[in-house]
Amino acid sequence: MTEPLELDFTVRCPVDHAFATFTRRTTLWWPKSHSFSGDPELEVVIEPRVGGRIFERTPAGDERDWGEITEWDEPRRLSYLWHLGTERSRATRVSIAFEPDGDDATIVRIVHTGWEAWGDDAETWRERNKGGWAGVLDPFQLACVNP
Repeated sequence: MTEPLELDFTVRCPVDHAFATFTRRTTLWWPKSHSFSGDPELEVVIEPRVGGRIFERTPAGDERDWGEITEWDEPRRLSYLWHLGTERSRATRVSIAFEPDGDDATIVRIVHTGWEAWGDDAETWRERNKGGWAGVLDPFQLACVNP
């Protein structure tokens, strides 16, 4: 069994703002290089409900699914299946908890699991996603400190 990726960090904003930045302001901070199309003008959409889609939309209206919401407990928790750039049958699972750290900070805990869907490539896929997370967390943290 491949170990989960577990990431914990603090952002300098309240919980509700951190959650909203992750889920509603994603287009502002998500690196375009971490998308299907790479279009510099793409929109990242997270539909705010269980069963909601996570997808990119280009200015031409083309849409590519990235995942599906499996838990929506605003502003405390978000979970989803993640399959950016691959088939849904190979989706991994991501759970993100947003916990208050005083009035003006939030501890974000990410657990990314389900590598078994990749069979013999599980460890390679885990490492690839580890690099992917490294590329999105700094922009997210910066977006959190901007209203």
